[in-house]
Amino acid sequence: MLEIRDLRHDYAGRTVLAVPAWEVAQGEACLVLGPSGSGKSTLLNVIAGLTTPTAGTVRVGSEEVTALAPARRDAYRAKSVGLVLQTLHLIGVVSVRENLRLAQSLAGAPVDDARIDEVLATLDIGQLAAAKARELSVGEAQRVAIARAVVNRPKLILADEPTSALDDANCAKALDLLLEQAAACKATLLVATHDNRIRARFSRRLDL
Repeated sequence: MLEIRDLRHDYAGRTVLAVPAWEVAQGEACLVLGPSGSGKSTLLNVIAGLTTPTAGTVRVGSEEVTALAPARRDAYRAKSVGLVLQTLHLIGVVSVRENLRLAQSLAGAPVDDARIDEVLATLDIGQLAAAKARELSVGEAQRVAIARAVVNRPKLILADEPTSALDDANCAKALDLLLEQAAACKATLLVATHDNRIRARFSRRLDL
């Protein structure tokens, strides 16, 4: 379960995020909706342990993320959180397989090529395992980013504006992949966006 209490983050003398109370059950999918500048990315960064909030608490399962020391936050994020950021941050000079192997290593898990093959096949990109990430199309790179996010079977998947730059057909495909992979991992899925096309796919949402 994700549980937020009295969360606030200030930047440059103004409050950029305020969430008094919010809970999301394990395995639930939720949309975080709001215009640019409403605090969506900040919220995901706080939940991921990338940003320390001005006040409040964030708990994911048994971990109080906001109370963790920096090294513990890094370990929590690598092991328990799958991130799909606006900038995909794939390592372009190495292969797709090496990008996923690195994600496993950073999580402290043994390299598991069978798991990598399974995830890539599920996302219909198994044939790209040996391709350099810099050689991928935008759609292929997005699938690899989703594969990297779920390869360690995280309990929480955070996706920041994953569809805003896509046409309608690819928007639907990207969202299908996120929902399917979250269900396969039994992970909580939070999608932060200002893309109104995907509202109907979520039964719960947080408006910022």
